[in-house]
Amino acid sequence: MNELWIVSILGCIATLLLFRKFAIRLRLSKAKHKSMRGHSKWSRRIAGWIKFFEYSPQQYFCVDGAPEEVAQQRINGFNALTNKVKKQSAKTIDQYQQISGDISDVQFTSLYRVPFPFRTHLPDVFKLGSMIDASQGVKVKDLDGQWRYDLSGSYGVNVFGYEFYKDCIKQGSSRVESLGPALGSYHPLIADNVAKIKAISQLDEVSFHMSGTEAVMQAVRMARYHTKKTHLVRLCGAYHGWWDGVQPGVGNRRKVDDVYTLADLSEQTLKVLSTRHDIACVLINPLQAFHPNADSASDASLIASDRNTHFDKTTYTRWLKRIRKICTDRNIVLIFDEVFTGFRLSYRGAQGYFGIQADMVTYGKTLGGGLPVGVLAGKHELMKRFKHDKPVDVSLARGTFNSHPYVLGAMNVFLERIAEPEIQKLYQNIEQTWIERVAHFNQLLKESDIPIKIDNMHSILSVNYLQPCAYNWMLQFYLRSNGLELSWLGTGRFIMSFDYTDDDFNQVIHLFIESAIQMRNDGWWWYSPTLSNSSIKQQFLKDMLSASLPFKVKGKNKHQGKTNENEQSPTSLTHAKNSNSDKVYGS
Repeated sequence: MNELWIVSILGCIATLLLFRKFAIRLRLSKAKHKSMRGHSKWSRRIAGWIKFFEYSPQQYFCVDGAPEEVAQQRINGFNALTNKVKKQSAKTIDQYQQISGDISDVQFTSLYRVPFPFRTHLPDVFKLGSMIDASQGVKVKDLDGQWRYDLSGSYGVNVFGYEFYKDCIKQGSSRVESLGPALGSYHPLIADNVAKIKAISQLDEVSFHMSGTEAVMQAVRMARYHTKKTHLVRLCGAYHGWWDGVQPGVGNRRKVDDVYTLADLSEQTLKVLSTRHDIACVLINPLQAFHPNADSASDASLIASDRNTHFDKTTYTRWLKRIRKICTDRNIVLIFDEVFTGFRLSYRGAQGYFGIQADMVTYGKTLGGGLPVGVLAGKHELMKRFKHDKPVDVSLARGTFNSHPYVLGAMNVFLERIAEPEIQKLYQNIEQTWIERVAHFNQLLKESDIPIKIDNMHSILSVNYLQPCAYNWMLQFYLRSNGLELSWLGTGRFIMSFDYTDDDFNQVIHLFIESAIQMRNDGWWWYSPTLSNSSIKQQFLKDMLSASLPFKVKGKNKHQGKTNENEQSPTSLTHAKNSNSDKVYGS
């Protein structure tokens, strides 16, 4: 009898433990975003299944079911734009083609400027990026002598304008020129830099690295080392550098089981943070407030017109404060990844902008005064790389070029300059300045009947498309041909420097609208009542599955498949074959 009683008790305990384990797992699952971005392992599996497919020349200009005359209109505009770019940028294109086979980054960015089914027949002049040899004010110059307004912001480096950074580099070099690139020892400027970074971050210690990615790696390593916990939490869609330890989804081939990717702005995420015992740190990229639960907007993923960047400062501030409280209560390290947003959103970066103190902060980009750098600032107890009572239990982090004298020199000038009254005054007004500029931009777009709305988070802008369309990715090429310099993300992100005057930006608006009108006149924004973002994406999915699966998917367009050898390229076509049966999207 006693044995049966013991077995029953053990059975109940086992059942309760299994139920508890299931409940914990269910809570974690509910905290994941429903998209593939929120399910890292599945996103990697699915990425491996997807096979390349391309639209044939007959389909290329009418995948949305546009009638023959519209397809011909697009072909004419496509050819005219191609010829214009060839004439404008002959030297630049030639130089870029010479390096394209030797530099892996060039090969990648050249192919990922548009959705992949369109890239094969895209002319090389559109695939290639730019080469520039001079900057002046808010403009950059290519090898053919063309000056363009810079909307790329050098991927976030250029906060205060190129002239500002040229001066930082020049003055900084003069401060360390007697030492040169001596490594290992420290130039005495490091003490002043550290004092200024500590005052800005309101944290205790600083370590120097060669990039923002390295700074993030060190922050995560130290959080795990001191909390003795295994997992980090990142929010869905957030980018924290190319290290696979913070990139568990597509792009990483290593098995990563120590990262939780949880939904942004989710009550379920807060429950996970409040109940799990294995979370060492939470990584916050403040830019995620601009597109919660979504990747950075890029024209390579612009399948339809459902890009949705939107910023609500009040809501996101409230969200971050709740995370801050939970991290404090649960001994979780709160890390602000300010590699991109540091010194842009405010003098104290996102900490000052949202009014939240982090436990650790990573910096990069602009802090080097125009030179490459990564910096980690943190509390004393989190930055220590050894334990007094366990002398062999250490956490190593070194780098040959950490604290490079020339970087320290440019950084020193940068930190001095941004503390000056002129820059401090600029910080007080710059956000409102960009809010007003974007409002004016949108008013002019509306008056010009352009199906576009510009959204912004501070001085970071994105183009949202208001009308269902499968060809929005073409706009980037019109913009560039008319004097606007974009990054390889295209219209997904414009990073504006603070030295833009109202006159400068009004000229950008003028060139943007001129480009959009040309695109509209060339038929790319043709619209049918049967066309919707859903129908565009559904057909794209069918086409993709048809190429990936060993059997045909019902509804697949009969012209789908690789181009036949006898078919002409789009730029040589004089007409587009089309009929009701040829329609793909919106049919």
